[in-house]
Amino acid sequence: MINEPEVKVERADRLTPEQVTQAVELANLAGDVDGAYPLSEHVMLHLRHGGEVPAIHLLITDEAQQLVGYAHVDPTDRVAGPSAELVVHPMRRRRGLGRALVSQALAVAAEHDPAGRLRLWAHGDHPSAGALAVSLGFTRARVLWQMRRSLFAPVPAVPLPEGVTIRAFRPGQDEQAWLRVNARAFADHPEQGRWTLEDLRVRMAEPWFDPEGFFVAQRDDELLGFHWTKVHGGSVAASGRTGAHQHDPIGEVYVLGVDSSAHGLGLGAVLTATGLAHLRRQGLDQVMLYVDEANVAAVALYHRLGFVRWATDTCFERDGQSGSPAAYS
Repeated sequence: MINEPEVKVERADRLTPEQVTQAVELANLAGDVDGAYPLSEHVMLHLRHGGEVPAIHLLITDEAQQLVGYAHVDPTDRVAGPSAELVVHPMRRRRGLGRALVSQALAVAAEHDPAGRLRLWAHGDHPSAGALAVSLGFTRARVLWQMRRSLFAPVPAVPLPEGVTIRAFRPGQDEQAWLRVNARAFADHPEQGRWTLEDLRVRMAEPWFDPEGFFVAQRDDELLGFHWTKVHGGSVAASGRTGAHQHDPIGEVYVLGVDSSAHGLGLGAVLTATGLAHLRRQGLDQVMLYVDEANVAAVALYHRLGFVRWATDTCFERDGQSGSPAAYS
């Protein structure tokens, strides 16, 4: 048996222009071979444009100093824990490069998270990515569909249920009521339903937060549901806000929830349509969302409102101390 030489992984807080070019070329090559792009849009935009959000870059080069393995580690999510994405040159696979990148990503995660949690994303659900993750103690935790919809297409007018009004979230006033509704709406969700006031405040402190795009439905002063929208990147003409990345912006259905006591009223469709209309007024041309493939009711709702499946992402998770799955967002 021939032993492969030890794989050397270089760590960098910032990449040189040449390293960025090589990382993009590597991702493009792997995408062409595999039929699915290995890095998310967020990571690619961070590579090309940088931004305010810090990241750790892990690199493996060959004898000619050409990049043959790359991992992007984002350690900034204090709620869900660090996340990582990686790509290995198609002709250099099965030589331990992927394993070395994931091992180093776990080491980075341990520096930033007390439990050493790490979420490892595999785009395209490639079998080899799943095999590597499982062999390193990760558990397959989520399968997400990314769905998209054009905002040039008309947004349907959905009538409000009798006695229900929709307004913008009021920071400093609505937090506790929102947390109660969120807990009830996501009672069976492993993480979303357990959000605390601190979890909410962390997100409200993000530069993309806009209370005018955070809608709540109420009846007799009681909150029944909400639609929290988000805008990724670029300057949005109508609001003048600027994202962390300077690129064409895209809207997102960030979180949509309805209190269990209000099921059957059609609030999900009403709130979604309200958010879509808001994003359209911002001058955006498309909107995205992520939904668990197992959430049949939500998938059906989004199909009715014009969304189509765009891509599939799989999340593997590991707790760095015990090897058990970590909570996910």
